[in-house]
Amino acid sequence: MSAIQADIEAQLARVEPEVEVLLAELVGGHTVRLFIDHPAGVSLDLCERVTRHLPGVREKYALEVSSPGSERPLSKPEHFRRYVGKRVRVRTRTERDGRKSFSGELLGATDTEVTVAADTGVVSIAYADIHRSNLLGD
Repeated sequence: MSAIQADIEAQLARVEPEVEVLLAELVGGHTVRLFIDHPAGVSLDLCERVTRHLPGVREKYALEVSSPGSERPLSKPEHFRRYVGKRVRVRTRTERDGRKSFSGELLGATDTEVTVAADTGVVSIAYADIHRSNLLGD
């Protein structure tokens, strides 16, 4: 998890405890893209409230807050565990057999790695080697 994501999670935990930060990523060095979820769903009002709760982030970066959509990002072990059996795409930081992207059924998720039934076979990928990952829409 990035330092920006950890900071945002800590800030929101105090003022919007039901908001789950799915992913906070720095894009182009000047924009923070923030994907959030909430048990009651993500509304425009919630996105605006979250934006207002993060003045320190807005001072340094442009801030985009949005719902995850059907291709929701997966960034934590509990995210992966929740979607075992679903189709995912996992992009790695380093190449494995000449590839950095693996798509297929998510077979499992431990505290240290995920296992995906990709088109090239079953592959286990450590969280530390995951650059980005998301569900694939049906």
